[in-house]
Amino acid sequence: MIQIINWSKTPLSPDYRGSGSFATFMIIGATCFFLGILFASFPYDFPLLWSAAPVPDSYYDILETHLRWMHQSPPLISRVLNIITTVGFLGLAIKLYRPAVLNFLFDGASLILYFIGWAIWVRSIVKRLRLVSWGHWPEEEDGVTVSRKDNVKLLAISNTILALVLVGVLVLQVSQWYAEAKEIQDLKMSDNHNDSSPERKASGSNKKRQ
Repeated sequence: MIQIINWSKTPLSPDYRGSGSFATFMIIGATCFFLGILFASFPYDFPLLWSAAPVPDSYYDILETHLRWMHQSPPLISRVLNIITTVGFLGLAIKLYRPAVLNFLFDGASLILYFIGWAIWVRSIVKRLRLVSWGHWPEEEDGVTVSRKDNVKLLAISNTILALVLVGVLVLQVSQWYAEAKEIQDLKMSDNHNDSSPERKASGSNKKRQ
């Protein structure tokens, strides 16, 4: 049976890829990049989800123009997004190669959240951007027709869920840093305790006599 977790690896091991590694920078960089995009969309989503004031029809025209402009951007933009998404997955794959316990727990959970975010992006956000760009609203799987207003509201909801998922990735990476600091502290305390044990002192005195 293949052993997934390297139980002997600790944050003090030379081959440990922890919160201070370049792979962590790849994960946090990709996550913050997409959070920045979602933050830029927040002013457009705010009147739809977080305001009790009625939204005029003219606002939907402005919002659809903005979304259509985003979806019809040059192919270079989508390629950059794909590259940055791959960078995040690559960073997680590096940290999960022969992982320690902390890698398996925190980076494994980060990989699950990152994959969920990618699925939301592909399955919901890109799909709704295409509907806005095409300008027609086909029937959904359950036979319910999604209107123009419902489509942009669902897009705003997807943006919010994706932002929460990505924040979860950052929380897990910060939690890993805290867990590493505590484990390093415990390991050093254990080493100091072993050095000050009576057996060690007795062996040290015997060596001096010899």
